[in-house]
Amino acid sequence: MLRRLALLGALLAAALSGSAAVAQGSKLVLYTSQPNEDAQATVDAFKAAHPDVDVQWVRDGTTKIMAKLQAEFAGGNPQPDVLLIADSVTMEGLKRDGRLQPYTEADTTGFAPTLYDKEKTYFSTKLITTGFMANTAAEGAPASWKDLAKPEFQGQVTMPSPLTSGAALVHVAALAQNPDFGWPYLEALAKNGTTASGGNGAVMKAVAGGEKAYGVIVDYLPIRESTKGSPVKFTFPTEGVSAVTEPVAILKTAKNVDAAKEFVGFLLSEDGQKLAARQGYLPAREGVEPPSGFPPVASIKLLPFDPAKALADEAENKKRFSELFGG
Repeated sequence: MLRRLALLGALLAAALSGSAAVAQGSKLVLYTSQPNEDAQATVDAFKAAHPDVDVQWVRDGTTKIMAKLQAEFAGGNPQPDVLLIADSVTMEGLKRDGRLQPYTEADTTGFAPTLYDKEKTYFSTKLITTGFMANTAAEGAPASWKDLAKPEFQGQVTMPSPLTSGAALVHVAALAQNPDFGWPYLEALAKNGTTASGGNGAVMKAVAGGEKAYGVIVDYLPIRESTKGSPVKFTFPTEGVSAVTEPVAILKTAKNVDAAKEFVGFLLSEDGQKLAARQGYLPAREGVEPPSGFPPVASIKLLPFDPAKALADEAENKKRFSELFGG
């Protein structure tokens, strides 16, 4: 009997040891739209904290990542455990379709309630705000969104198109939802000669090169380039800014939920937010020092934004914008 008990104990210990080895050697599959350098840095930082998790990642633009994922859904074999993509509107579509798994125990200390889904199916990891920039040689000093529609700035403003840029789509939706702006404001911009085409890079080139005096643009481009000597200055408009927030989410079909939760927790942690700041982005968590040139998170006013409404209005917003600005 004692020998049997000893044998059973040895077998149980071996089984537990095998389970621990599987857990320690677990695989996490990440799909992300981060730039390659940022994605590698994010994975490396996570693995430094969790060396026993093998992270396999696929990187592409959000549109292409979603096309790949939708094809996998259709084939009944979605691969990623975790998504880290550009915007909350895309996440709202996945939530609507029942594709996301709530992580109700996630630690959201330091995050405003507007920066994560109320059911905790996705969480913002940074703030990439849209404000406007000016060429430093330009005359006048607009301080608000409404200034850009004034006659003195006629024909001097350019902006990215929501047909090309996800950040621009979020920005247009935020303006359209806001009773202080709405479509009358966008109509006023069009009548004032504002142009709209391409993405944020095209806006940066036009304003830095002096083709246009002012541009609506994501924050990090002019802030980063100004430190390198580019003749541009970024402004956080007085009414507030829109933002894409690079949300992270766990798929309902995730094969490694425990590792997925560890990954989400890392991105939301102080260390994860410090990583975002080192990468040159404004952290979403209050109390984390922003990169050089950025104000503290607590001082930035975000325009109200309903991603579910933006999802519902997406086709109409693109149509109306195209009618006003072309493209």
